Amino acid sequence: MNYVFEVKDKIGRKIHLSKERWKHIRIYHSKIESYEEIIETIQKPDKAVSDERENVSNFYKYFKHKKQKSKFLNVVVKYLNGEGFVMSAYFIRNIK
Repeated sequence: MNYVFEVKDKIGRKIHLSKERWKHIRIYHSKIESYEEIIETIQKPDKAVSDERENVSNFYKYFKHKKQKSKFLNVVVKYLNGEGFVMSAYFIRNIK
């Protein structure tokens, strides 16, 4: 498989992070230290917001140990055929 990991979200849907998307995250969103932060955000989000029209969910988790101003990790997941894949993950200052 070309997955870094595969986990289930709070309601039991499978979500995976591909090697290609992990490479993108590491290059463009380097404040993410490990994919464990992404797993934690998907499995135990502080908030999850879904856009049913786009089949996309945003999972948010606060990381107080971060020294930068942006402390909420936003993990963007796209769902197709009942399974999800991580599109991106990055830190933001506030939940929208």
